[in-house]
Amino acid sequence: MAGLPAPTAAEPDRNCPLCPRLAEFRAEARKREPSWHNSPVASFGDANAQLLIVGLAPGLQGANRTGRPFTGDYAGDLLYATLLEYGFAKGAYQARPDDGLRLVDCRISNAVRCVPPQNKPLPVEINICRQFLATTIATMPKLRAIVALGRIAHESTLKALGLRNAACPFAHGAVHKASNIQLYDSYHCSRYNTNTGVLTPKMFREVFAKVRKDLDV
Repeated sequence: MAGLPAPTAAEPDRNCPLCPRLAEFRAEARKREPSWHNSPVASFGDANAQLLIVGLAPGLQGANRTGRPFTGDYAGDLLYATLLEYGFAKGAYQARPDDGLRLVDCRISNAVRCVPPQNKPLPVEINICRQFLATTIATMPKLRAIVALGRIAHESTLKALGLRNAACPFAHGAVHKASNIQLYDSYHCSRYNTNTGVLTPKMFREVFAKVRKDLDV
């Protein structure tokens, strides 16, 4: 976004001030739950991975509490079970950051690094935080595949890659080409989407089965 300094790293500072609304929400959470992470949530996994998964933002009682993406809420239950099934993780997911689970050739990040009120970041916040997503992508030298979880993650990833939404419309199961990177779309693995039938575990697994097959070629 114009006027912002170029990031020196792929992660914001613990007390990142760039989004005042999110900084205020974070400060309130620190007062209410001082033992929680309550800071920008860093990417999880090796920067040399071939696969990057991009979610929306940390959940209030999930990653914002635990400090690890998709850890401690329902979305993580489905995501990590699927990653284990297709060989992108090893160990046992126990919904806490010290459970020993390891990602294999996989990294997980978010379009917005701080928890937003009602899980809804504002467009300006998505735009501001994109600098960190873009740097994350740019500093993964072996990156071949990105799975975008939901429309917002899809659209922010496209902009980070310099692509237009009109050229790569979001659709569950769609695959888009961005130079040497394949972008795979999935509905977000939130409890709301699974409870309403928008996304079934089978639909979610099919996306990662496709990624696994393509990376193994």
